[in-house]
Amino acid sequence: MSESTPGGPPALPVTFRPSRTRAVLHSAGIAMFVVITLIALLLEQLSPGERISFVFTAALLAGVLFLLARPKVVADEAGVTVVNIVSRRRLEWAEILQVNLRPGDPWVFLDLSDGTSLPALGIQPGIAKQRAIADARALRALAEERSTPGHGTPRG
Repeated sequence: MSESTPGGPPALPVTFRPSRTRAVLHSAGIAMFVVITLIALLLEQLSPGERISFVFTAALLAGVLFLLARPKVVADEAGVTVVNIVSRRRLEWAEILQVNLRPGDPWVFLDLSDGTSLPALGIQPGIAKQRAIADARALRALAEERSTPGHGTPRG
């Protein structure tokens, strides 16, 4: 997360992402790929096609873990970009009515002016709960500071 002014929201641009979860997923993906590839190379009874299928499977599994490590929330002067596992959505500040991270929530939810709620997987309390709470508060402060008056409902 970026530096913030004392008692205020962080300086922009700022990127929120679950760093520890990301490190675990990347490490596991690399380790799994290396181990499966080594097994494929060391097993003498495997044919070249079988070895290729082992390496392909290892790459596929590592790719899934890397995809799970993709989520982030990027805030800048113009708005917020929410990058989830397979989707990316750009929001203007005025579109965000509320930033929610309630006890038991797996990640932050953004209540939007169109009446929908968007999950923001880039802020999740899984491994680093206190960091996620601080990030959610920072994003909430930014949204409250930057949203245009008259859009949506009053904030609580």
